Amino acid sequence: MKKMVIYDPAMCCSTGVCGPSVDKDLLRVATTINRLNKKGVKVERHNLQENPKAYVDNADVNKLLDDEGVGVLPITIVDGKVVKTAEYPTNEEFINLLEIPEEYIMSELAAKKAQVKK
Repeated sequence: MKKMVIYDPAMCCSTGVCGPSVDKDLLRVATTINRLNKKGVKVERHNLQENPKAYVDNADVNKLLDDEGVGVLPITIVDGKVVKTAEYPTNEEFINLLEIPEEYIMSELAAKKAQVKK
């Protein structure tokens, strides 16, 4: 199974529901990762504010930060290779990068509806 690691920018939480307005993209990513975890697909996340050592310890992430600054975050790595920078993977990219069925990221209701259509 593929291994995905996402290096987030510094933020107070990974869900996007804190602060004056909800970050819909962060909420989507958190929901997607939660659904993947329930299916046994592990996606690791690091928050620059909470775990800066992870950014220093990864040579690729460290170099990108040195070369481009924090604007390069988030950085997504799959199986040790940087696959996306400066924005989170789309749902389609999660599916393609992790080589998983689309149903893995769907809500339970949507997945059941998709199964009925097949």
